[in-house]
Amino acid sequence: MHSQPTFTVFTGPMFSSKTSHLLMSLERYKYQHKSIVVFKPLIDVRYAIGEVVTHSGWKMPAVCVKTGADIIEHLSSLDAPPNVVAVDEAFMIPGSAEALVWLYRTGFTVLVSSLEMSSAGKPFHEMEKMMVWATRVEKCASVCAVCGTDAHYTHKKQTGGEEIEVGGSEMYEPRCLTHAPYVIIAV
Repeated sequence: MHSQPTFTVFTGPMFSSKTSHLLMSLERYKYQHKSIVVFKPLIDVRYAIGEVVTHSGWKMPAVCVKTGADIIEHLSSLDAPPNVVAVDEAFMIPGSAEALVWLYRTGFTVLVSSLEMSSAGKPFHEMEKMMVWATRVEKCASVCAVCGTDAHYTHKKQTGGEEIEVGGSEMYEPRCLTHAPYVIIAV
């Protein structure tokens, strides 16, 4: 555990280097001789099972979990607790917010990389719950697939399907506000 824990969230649309930011931060903790445990959703098998992998191929070993309770269970099975707990694509892990906030409040440094809203413009519940606890939020921008300006939103190329569907460039693309085809949602 860390004497002054932090809770860092890297968020943005698809292809905004959220996972790259996460892995770069974890490299820094490694240089500081901090012990690290990385988690990823069991359903995310885009590039590898048992590794967090960026779109450009940078990777790090990870524990695949289905729920936030699995995160706590895995950590409690370790001989020594890590200094840093990291989660990639936390929005895909039900209960991850509760688990990560609890870990942060009990002294763990937490890092998360995740989309914060769906391609329909709806916030993901797990992210809504954890963002208020974050001590640092970095909004990562991508490049709009239509006009080339900064993109902060994700467009799903195909209609229908589930709110959470694992995919890459064949299914999603980054868009700016002008080219994000969202329906205005009453808040």
